Amino acid sequence: MLDTTIILTCILVGSAIGFNVVELLPPSILNQVANINGLSWVSAGFGGLFGMVFGFASQISYRRVERKVKSLPAEVLLSRSVGLVLGLLVANLMLAPIFLLPIPQKLAFIKPMVAVLGSVIFAFSGVTLADTHGLTLLRVINPNYMESTLLAEGTLKAALAKVLDTSCIIDGRIEGLLDTGFIEGQLLVPKFVLQELQTLADAANSQKRSRGRRGLDILNRLQEGHPERLVIHPADYEDIATVDAKLVTLAQDINGMLVTNDYNLNKVASLQSIQVLNVNDLAQSLRPRYLPGDGLELKIVKEGKEPAQGVGYLEDGTMVVVEEAKDYIGNQVPVIVTSALQTSAGRMIFARTKASVAA
Repeated sequence: MLDTTIILTCILVGSAIGFNVVELLPPSILNQVANINGLSWVSAGFGGLFGMVFGFASQISYRRVERKVKSLPAEVLLSRSVGLVLGLLVANLMLAPIFLLPIPQKLAFIKPMVAVLGSVIFAFSGVTLADTHGLTLLRVINPNYMESTLLAEGTLKAALAKVLDTSCIIDGRIEGLLDTGFIEGQLLVPKFVLQELQTLADAANSQKRSRGRRGLDILNRLQEGHPERLVIHPADYEDIATVDAKLVTLAQDINGMLVTNDYNLNKVASLQSIQVLNVNDLAQSLRPRYLPGDGLELKIVKEGKEPAQGVGYLEDGTMVVVEEAKDYIGNQVPVIVTSALQTSAGRMIFARTKASVAA
């Protein structure tokens, strides 16, 4: 439809120009023409023919420009548009004084020529600068621009919302995970989970009451420490009887991740293709590789800080401080782990030589 419109418009414009151009001929030529009206129509026909050719050429050029524009990334198109607008704005501001200068009537054509030429130069400069510094400009306007672009392209995936169940809240370790930044995305506490905690806090059984109050206290601390992360979700499924079933339904509805310590809920959710973060599984995966009483072969490479200590290293770089091992420097000896220390700076293992333990 657009192609036909462009061609018809060019034909009509060409015909109109051809029809009226006859009147611009010198009178000496017009006086020799017997039928001026017929000549106008012939000229209109030639004008329409040229208009049709021009229309086809314009259509091809338009398609090329359209394909090129469509192939441009959105950020390039946006930055070039901003550069073009800024370039034209600067051109108008800088060229405005030229129109106030007194110029002889014979040179009046210079003003529009300078305006057109200046606008073209500044517009081209704006587009060129946008290609060079456009992304930087977009980052200044929107610091999260790159992240938003990667999310739109599918290169990055948005963080899933985490639905907390009652057992996970009462357990309390979710607070430490959130404080250390190992949990991303929004944390959703459904309304029915909050009601379950309140029911536990009001229970006659002292143990249940203590668990419920502990859960409410943890939620209050999370709300104070991370108000932008914790959300009380209003969803409630009155037609579903159990809290576990409601949690599974909510996680399905919002395409979220379920955070729980409940083994049975973990299995049920996994069977329904819901992603589950079990804090117990996380703790199990992070436990030390070597526990007190474990034995290993270790090469003592240097002296320790204390007398008679030797120091060796595991394959992952963990330092092992071995008591009574100073005389074994440079040798591979069997040792028995006595304790392990985990800090934010890393892990350290303490051990004794197997010979000293036997003695």
